[in-house]
Amino acid sequence: MPHFVALHNQLHQAITIDTGKIEAQGAQEHMVPVVLSEFLKLVVSYPIVFTKSSDTGQFLAVALLGFAKHENLFWQNQQWQSIYVPLNISRQPFFVGNEAGQTIICLDTQSPCVTNDINHEPLFDTQGKDSAYLQNAKSQLAQLLDGESKTADFIRTLRALNLIVPLTLDISFVDQQEQRVQGLYSIDEDRLARLTAEELLQLQTQNYLQPIYTMIASLGQIYALIQKKNER
Repeated sequence: MPHFVALHNQLHQAITIDTGKIEAQGAQEHMVPVVLSEFLKLVVSYPIVFTKSSDTGQFLAVALLGFAKHENLFWQNQQWQSIYVPLNISRQPFFVGNEAGQTIICLDTQSPCVTNDINHEPLFDTQGKDSAYLQNAKSQLAQLLDGESKTADFIRTLRALNLIVPLTLDISFVDQQEQRVQGLYSIDEDRLARLTAEELLQLQTQNYLQPIYTMIASLGQIYALIQKKNER
């Protein structure tokens, strides 16, 4: 069970992070939440789609990693097989929390990444100052925190323009098995083509046209994902 505590430069000065175990935290994830600032890095490897949060029912942008629960087709031979690892994986074992209305950095003390082995990455130096590793982790968390609100705004705009449509995948694999993947959503290309000049200008002004077309282009990675499944 995860156990989150507020990061403290005295209480956690002896803690180090085994970076070799970070990517393994996503080994059984078949999708991972992503933010707009990642889209151009994600598109070279992952389908970027929407799904609905099981907790809130709200749309989320996610990178699709597999077709079934607990299936990560990018995790092979105990390694993440992609040139880019989504932020929500690489930021482990750190999370953003809230204490008395203030944003704080939290550490999952039960994560297998957390150790006291001096051969791994320290969080603080002997004076209690952030290590270069922790500074980078905080930068990732800041990108995620900022990106979550911007991605939520992006989704709200798409919904207002009726640009989100269900995406059902009917897949046939080489072993003759067939699978229908539901619960995913993407950009309604027909509706996009019918937008008025005013609506397109709105999307352009908000810098949303690029992520829209990036999402559409990313759907081609579904074929690469099917190939990964066939090879496995």
